[in-house]
Amino acid sequence: QVQLVESGGGLVQAGGSLRLSCAASRFIFSSNVMGWYRQAPGKQRELVAGIATGGRANYADFVKGRFTISRDNSKSTVYLQMNSLTPEDTAVYYCNVHGHGYDYWGQGTQVTVSS
Repeated sequence: QVQLVESGGGLVQAGGSLRLSCAASRFIFSSNVMGWYRQAPGKQRELVAGIATGGRANYADFVKGRFTISRDNSKSTVYLQMNSLTPEDTAVYYCNVHGHGYDYWGQGTQVTVSS
């Protein structure tokens, strides 16, 4: 079993930036997709961004141009740089890694954006 440990959440003012990190407890050898999801109170969990082993990334429309996802395959770590944050970005952000036969989730990290 692989544990995903997230860090970097917190409280920030609107227009500010945060960088989330998610590290796997052990090296993941196989090709996979690492990504970030978020869940705001009363809403369903939604995809924010994902990135494949080869570096191909996709983003939700609501973060395009503001968020950047990246990964370090040697460390089985994924990052999410979040700029120009708005109160609508307030949510618990979850890290996910999935591949052939596995699907791991982190515990979530709270991001709160004040107006």
